[in-house]
Amino acid sequence: MKRSVYTEEHEVFRATVREFIAKEVVPHYEEWEARGAVPRELFHKLGALGVTGFGIPEEYGGPGETSYKYQAILSEEAGRAAVMLGHYGLSTGMVLPYLLQLATDEQKRRWLPGIAGGDLVLCIAMTEPGTGSDLAGIRTSAKLSEDGTHYVLNGAKTFISGARNSELCVVVCRTSPAGPENRRSGLSLLVVPTDSEGFAFGRKLDKIGLRSSDTNELSFTDVRVPVGNLLGEEGKGFSYLGHNLVRERIAVGVDAVSRAATAVELAKAYVKERQVFGKPVAHFQNTKFVLAECATEVVAAQALVDQGIELEDTGELSAADAARIKLHATETAGRVIDKCLQLHGGYGYMLEYPIARLYADIRVNRIYGGSSEVMKTIIAKDLGL
Repeated sequence: MKRSVYTEEHEVFRATVREFIAKEVVPHYEEWEARGAVPRELFHKLGALGVTGFGIPEEYGGPGETSYKYQAILSEEAGRAAVMLGHYGLSTGMVLPYLLQLATDEQKRRWLPGIAGGDLVLCIAMTEPGTGSDLAGIRTSAKLSEDGTHYVLNGAKTFISGARNSELCVVVCRTSPAGPENRRSGLSLLVVPTDSEGFAFGRKLDKIGLRSSDTNELSFTDVRVPVGNLLGEEGKGFSYLGHNLVRERIAVGVDAVSRAATAVELAKAYVKERQVFGKPVAHFQNTKFVLAECATEVVAAQALVDQGIELEDTGELSAADAARIKLHATETAGRVIDKCLQLHGGYGYMLEYPIARLYADIRVNRIYGGSSEVMKTIIAKDLGL
C-alpha cells in the first residue's frame, strides 16, 4: 500500500542512510554481534553523517529543529537490513530530548556540541533490580552535600542499554523521600559522566537478542555529581519521564513494523527458492495464505504507525495513542516474524539466516518502553476503565 508520510526530500535522506548502513554496518555486523557491542567509532561516523544531533540548535553544531520523520527513516532502514545501530536510537531519539527540553543554557553549551558531533553519546538509567516498570519504586539516592555544591549518588541499575559506549548517563534517582500520598514525588534527573569515580559497570548482560547492543548492570558508590548537572527541577523527574515515554513508544512501534515487513520479504524470497517434494515451497496454498495474512497485518500496522509518526511530528501524539501503537505494532510483529520463521523450516532456527536474528531481536519490543500489559493499562485508563 502506498505510503504518504514521507516527501521526496525524506526519500533522498533514506537513500543516504541505506548506503551508509550497507557500507558501514552490514559487512561488520556478525562480528559486532559476536563481540556483544558495536564499536564506539560507529557513533563518530554517525556524527559525521549528521544524524546524532537532531533538534540541536545550529549555534551548538546541530541541524536545528528537525522533523521526527528523519529518525523514523533511520529506524526503518536499520530494520530493512535486519541490523541494529547499537543504542543509537536511544541516545538520539529518547535521551537527547531530555537535554533539549530541560537543560540550562550553560548545560547546552557544555554538552550539545559534543553530542551533535558524535563525541558525546547518551544513555539513561531508569530500571532497578526488583522495580521493573514501577519507576516510583526507585531507590537509587542522591543526597545534596552540606555545602550545596554536589550530590552524592548511591544505588544500582540494571538493563541499561549502551552505557559502555556512552560518555553521559542520565540517572533517575531519588533526591527526597516519596510523599505519603504520592510515591512518584522526589525523583530527579542527574547527568552523570560514565568515567566518574564510583561509577562502575557490573555484568554485561547476556541477552537472547539485540546482541550487538550492550546491556549492563550499573552501580554508584558515593559518586559526586555537581549540582550543575541536575537536569530540570529537583523532584520533578517522574513527570519528565512520562512526557518522553511517548517518543520512546512510537519509536518502538516504528522499529517493530519495519522488522515485520523485512520478515515478510525474507520469507517471500526463501519460499520461492526452497524446494520441497520437488516443488518450491511458494507453490503450496498454505504458504500463500500465511504470507497473505502476514502482509495484510503489516500493512494495517504500518498505517497505524504512520499516523503516529505524523502526530508525533506535530506534537499531537497522546500517551494513550502511543500505547495503542506500541501494543499493536509489537504484538503484530511478534506474530508475523514467528510465521515467517516457520516458513523457513529448520533453517529458520539457524542464526546464519536473518530471520532467526529478527525472531530473537523482536521479542523485547513487547517488554521495553513499557510492557504490553502496561500499554493495556494505559489504554484502559484512557477508556475510563
